[in-house]
Amino acid sequence: MIKNFNQHNKGALLVLVLVFGTIFFLIVMSFMGFVVTQSQIQENKLQQERALAIAEAGLDYYKWFLAHYPSDVTNGTGLPGPYDIPYSDPELGVIGTSSLSIASSTYCGVVSNIEIYSTGYTAEKPNLTRTVYGRYSRPTVAEYAYIINSNVWAGPDRTIIGPYHSNGVIRMDGTNNSTVTSGQEDWVCDGSINCGASGVTLDAVFGDGPNFALWNFPSTPINFTGLTLDLAVMKDRAENGGGISIPPTASNDYGYRLDFQNDGTLDVYTVDTVYSYYSYNSEDGDGSERNVIDDDNFYATYTLNPDCPLVFVEDKVWLGGDLSMKVTVAAADTDTAGVDPSIILNDNITYATSSAGLLAVAEDDVLVGLVVPDNMILNGIFVAQNGRFGRNHYRTSGSYDVLSIHDSYVKRNSLTINGTIVSNGRVGTKWVNGFGNFTSGFDTRYNSYDRNLVDDPPPLAPHTSDDYRFIEWREEI
Repeated sequence: MIKNFNQHNKGALLVLVLVFGTIFFLIVMSFMGFVVTQSQIQENKLQQERALAIAEAGLDYYKWFLAHYPSDVTNGTGLPGPYDIPYSDPELGVIGTSSLSIASSTYCGVVSNIEIYSTGYTAEKPNLTRTVYGRYSRPTVAEYAYIINSNVWAGPDRTIIGPYHSNGVIRMDGTNNSTVTSGQEDWVCDGSINCGASGVTLDAVFGDGPNFALWNFPSTPINFTGLTLDLAVMKDRAENGGGISIPPTASNDYGYRLDFQNDGTLDVYTVDTVYSYYSYNSEDGDGSERNVIDDDNFYATYTLNPDCPLVFVEDKVWLGGDLSMKVTVAAADTDTAGVDPSIILNDNITYATSSAGLLAVAEDDVLVGLVVPDNMILNGIFVAQNGRFGRNHYRTSGSYDVLSIHDSYVKRNSLTINGTIVSNGRVGTKWVNGFGNFTSGFDTRYNSYDRNLVDDPPPLAPHTSDDYRFIEWREEI
């Protein structure tokens, strides 16, 4: 009886040993599996982080490549991608690859920006990839509210949002919400721009503006010659690259009125008769002008080409309308020496869509006309290549006065500009007399650079640097 009991106990003990041994074995194996799995997870994470670094290195590589070969989107091969770029370690050699898919946005055959998808992976784990997207572009004048190549005075009614730069001296009495920079260090007052007594040395940026902490001088001058667009090239693009080329008017006409429509078309009229008035500006003094239209006749309707929305006019232009896309307008005569057409802004310029934008380039002046809305709105980048941006001074009395039908237009209420002014000469859109009383132009003025045009400017916008830079980066998930 005792013998059977002992045998029973031994059997039960064996079962317990086997059960607990199995449980312990399973626990150990599970723990070891967990450790191995975690090790694999950590290794995969490490390889994925390396893949991300390799992908970013691919973007950096192509930025370097563009610095040496601008506008080349084929990695020097002339063939479609993707392009595999080895990633090397100084000690280990090639440890991964970045695969680049490259595309460009072009207008009239000219690269506007470059888009790159870079997929990185390591040699150890080529199946674990990370992809980043980068968009490169060269900075343009759209980053500024103003670029001026002359001395300038911003009056107290002015509100300016965006960088304001002059290669000359700046009197800033307005409110600037961004930097104000001058290419000069100081200046000897010559009696202009209300600087006080002649012969007194002043800072290159001075005045009564409240945000003087944002004034910076001397800063690096902006090479205005470098901003100058090659108008002959623009003409060729319009004639042979899919744009619109409009020839000079007949000798008895004065130019063209361009009226943009919000359906992507452009109505063009020949200006047949104009009013002749005397006006005044700070650079030329009193002079006769023919900027007010009396009569015009329909010339043609054009449909803008999205691949080359460029309008080149070999004559004076009156400009207005509602744009639904990005468009560049140039007024220039590249064949006749001494003939430099201007652009007259004679109506509101608005955008029908958020993707619209305007670049208006005049070989001479870009002027706001006399007969314009009381509260005028101008959207766009306006470049007075050899002249100036502004509104001339008009009179309602005396021998140089305008006709009575235009008296009410001499003084307007407000001017709102969303975009950029690039002017070789001094700018000005408001005039006061010796007592500080408002006599001509716009009573209040508001200027803001257009953030939408910074990253995606209109065709052929002038560059402030030839170096490409990131304007957008993200990881593709």
